[in-house]
Amino acid sequence: MAIEELSEQEIVRRNSLAALRERGIEPYPAALYPVDAWSAEIKESFNDEQEPPRSVTVAGRIMSRRIMGKAAFMELQDKEGRIQIYVSRDDLCPGEDKDLYNVVFKKLLDIGDIIGIRGFVFRTKTGEISIHAQELTLLSKSLRPLPIVKMKDGKAYDAFTDPELRYRRRYVDLIVNAGVKEIFLKKTRMFQSMRNFFNARGWVEVETPVLQGIPGGAAARPFITHHNALDVDLYLRIANELYLKRLIVGGMDGVYEFSRNFRNEGMDRTHNPEFTCMEIYVAFKDYNWMMDMTEQMLQQIALDVNGTTEVQYGEHTISFKAPFPRVTMRQAILDHTGYDIEGKSEDELRAAAKGMGIEIDPGMGKGKIIDEIFGEKCEGTYIQPTFITDYPIEMSPLTKRHRNNPELTERFELMVGGKELANAYSELNDPIDQYERFVDQMHLADKGDDEAMIIDHDFIRALEYGMPPTSGMGIGMDRLAMLLTGQTTIQEVLLFPQMRPQVKAKKADETEENTEATAE
Repeated sequence: MAIEELSEQEIVRRNSLAALRERGIEPYPAALYPVDAWSAEIKESFNDEQEPPRSVTVAGRIMSRRIMGKAAFMELQDKEGRIQIYVSRDDLCPGEDKDLYNVVFKKLLDIGDIIGIRGFVFRTKTGEISIHAQELTLLSKSLRPLPIVKMKDGKAYDAFTDPELRYRRRYVDLIVNAGVKEIFLKKTRMFQSMRNFFNARGWVEVETPVLQGIPGGAAARPFITHHNALDVDLYLRIANELYLKRLIVGGMDGVYEFSRNFRNEGMDRTHNPEFTCMEIYVAFKDYNWMMDMTEQMLQQIALDVNGTTEVQYGEHTISFKAPFPRVTMRQAILDHTGYDIEGKSEDELRAAAKGMGIEIDPGMGKGKIIDEIFGEKCEGTYIQPTFITDYPIEMSPLTKRHRNNPELTERFELMVGGKELANAYSELNDPIDQYERFVDQMHLADKGDDEAMIIDHDFIRALEYGMPPTSGMGIGMDRLAMLLTGQTTIQEVLLFPQMRPQVKAKKADETEENTEATAE
């Protein structure tokens, strides 16, 4: 960055950087710093009667500072929170040379700098547990000022709250906005809880290809890339289902994967083109067993993440306490529209959907029309966890036919908070039936459905070797994280969500820098 493009605050900080080096202080030292304590643990374990006082070595970012002549207080932020540091000139500089305090600490250090402190823990006269600094080490100089909230007449100024900037500059968001880090720590606990649940039952975590020759396993529009060495076009994975079922054929009776998937579709509050889905397949099970397992798993995850089965999601309190209600697709549509989809032709369904005010694309087949009716009229009403079961066969090309009704499939979707959270089947393992279903999908593609599945001949070949009765499920991990952390937009649970290109990048940068400068 050219010097003329820097803000006034950035120029000041670069001058401080040069002054530190002139004094022989390296602003970015490579040496190990021996941290042995953290803010929350220090406060929790503090004992007023401890003699001598506990010695600690901490490190973190300067978040505020009050200099009062020969002494100062500052707030240090580490991975666990914040703690007050007391700095005395004579303790920091016991000899005649007071420059470390008078020049370096008072003039050349800034809010946002990362420092190390060695000292002892005590309680101030106002009752705040603090660290009395005996040694200060600069570990990293911050060249950009942080946006720090200022309060005036009861109003907050310079808060870093604009979603556009927060998502693009997540590193700043994590520093200055309390609670953001906790969202992602909970998301990590959610993944760990699910892994523990599966591993305790002997199921195996595996990996499948991200680059695929055929975009299979879901009805979605793929991203296309080119492999130069092979000189072939490949697709970024839209789902890993067909690979995991190949492993079931191979004798791995229970497999799962946290799959990074990519779908070249719209972006909104609950959709990101890059997302994480967990898919699991267990041999010799069916979708009834999978419903039982799913509700027990989600109940356990909620307890592990939040300590309770209840979560606050917007204005709703959602309970993950098992069991969950089960409603057939036919009954759900009948309950919310008064229309019975059973036995209806494509033309009849198309006319009914139009009568309900639902726009239907000419390329949509029977399954897509039913899906549109459910999505428009039913899905958003299911706030508490509810299994929607027994989907029409046209909607489910990879699903086993229902054992009692060949027009239906043994499939469920779990609705929570008005959105689909999980999708599961009794898996289709008849290779002839599966091939015919793929052919039906190709007919839909010929009619203009760009999300119709392509025939995967190798997958058919795998089924011809014999796949045992199997149940499989996919669950959207980002949506589950939204529910468990009470976030109503998917961008809040993605560290780096996909963003539109910045058309006015320079103006956005100027706005941010002006905000930071005001906050400094």
